[in-house]
Amino acid sequence: MTCEATPAQVLTALAKDNDLDVNGKAFAVWMDNNDELAHLRNEFNVPENSSNDVDCLIYFCGNSLGLQPKKAAENVTKVLDNWRMETINSHFKGFLPAALCDEVVQEDMATIVGAKTNEVAIMNALSVNLHLLLISFYQPTPRRHKILIEAKAFPSDHYIAESQIRLHGYDPDQSLLLIKTKEGEDTVCMDDVCDVIEREGDSIALVMLPGVHYFTGQVFDMKRITEVAHRKGCMVGFDLAHAVGNIKLLLHEWQVDFACWCTYKYLNSGAGCIGGAFMHEKHERNSFPKLLGWWGHRMQTRFDMTNDLDLQPGIGGYRISNPPPLLMAPLKSSLDIFKQTTMDKLRKKSFLLTGYLEYLLLENFQTPSNRMLEIITPQMERGCQLSLRFNFPVEKIFEELEKRGVRCDVRKPSVIRIAPTPLYNTFQDVFNFIQILSPLLDNFNNSS
Repeated sequence: MTCEATPAQVLTALAKDNDLDVNGKAFAVWMDNNDELAHLRNEFNVPENSSNDVDCLIYFCGNSLGLQPKKAAENVTKVLDNWRMETINSHFKGFLPAALCDEVVQEDMATIVGAKTNEVAIMNALSVNLHLLLISFYQPTPRRHKILIEAKAFPSDHYIAESQIRLHGYDPDQSLLLIKTKEGEDTVCMDDVCDVIEREGDSIALVMLPGVHYFTGQVFDMKRITEVAHRKGCMVGFDLAHAVGNIKLLLHEWQVDFACWCTYKYLNSGAGCIGGAFMHEKHERNSFPKLLGWWGHRMQTRFDMTNDLDLQPGIGGYRISNPPPLLMAPLKSSLDIFKQTTMDKLRKKSFLLTGYLEYLLLENFQTPSNRMLEIITPQMERGCQLSLRFNFPVEKIFEELEKRGVRCDVRKPSVIRIAPTPLYNTFQDVFNFIQILSPLLDNFNNSS
């Protein structure tokens, strides 16, 4: 999100205008009472400590697994009922008919990623989709054979790049180009990324980077990277696992060649649920190598059974197998919630919500005399997530937070990721988290 004012400046101005103290609970209450998206929290099964089987006060793990939409169970049951009652006819009749269920959610997904409907497919899982698209978009030659990824890529992306390089008979030691951070820094400098592409671009076949880095929460400048890479003749693809539903995306406008994502983080579809893929319409009639299946055949002639492939143009032609309606059901439940707002409104709240967390962390735990933690996420180039590096054993801190009802996650060796999510988290969640964290860190500080 681009904004001239920092989150802290906006928050302190709001507090001043309403005679409130940013550090006080009354400010968090005021922010929640004036939150135009507050009603969306009621669309989710938010765990509370009043439940006998859930000991969770604050959920800050939407960057890893989104909360369950209340409609998810109902929609899954409707799919099961449709199968039970319509039997074979459930392929084309009833709620989320099996043969068409991916197309039911296609337009809503395209809206979230800033694409045309025909540029998006709902299929497979993230890593599978990356492999399928690299079959087409990574075509190495002796002169242009490198894949550019970040040095600290998510392991699956690293393994995918290595295996695709080997598949084509090349050596990852020669053909895998790694973008590294500057010494002593945690985030990748976008100038450095572009400089490497400018310098090495003639040998780079594919630039494959994240939209948002899983570890640091840094947002990559996808528009700029795509422009620079295309000028050098490189193909460009993005892993949007931590970007989709988190930041505003304009994949079509940015001319991105392809992108893939999961749907169980900020899109709240449930662990291991169906993935999504984008391919720009400029490639819709490409002659690239690709792996084919029945579901890439046009629907109009698919059931003629001629074995003469009538390939659907665009990303739809990359579908291999029929889609699972039981997985589309929870995804539809979440996308229906997204339709009640816009990514601009979600980003506006997220800018302040995560900014409020940052403000309170800096006020309480990063004083000149005692820096108990460090925020390694950039102040402006970020989405929901803050990655916190502690000066104490991180697994012990995580364990104590869990005991106190805070759900977050650890990334070794020293980081805890906190992701206040605008669809269901509140400013009081953030305030209460600080009240829990403060005595906990005091105890660690005193014992050390």
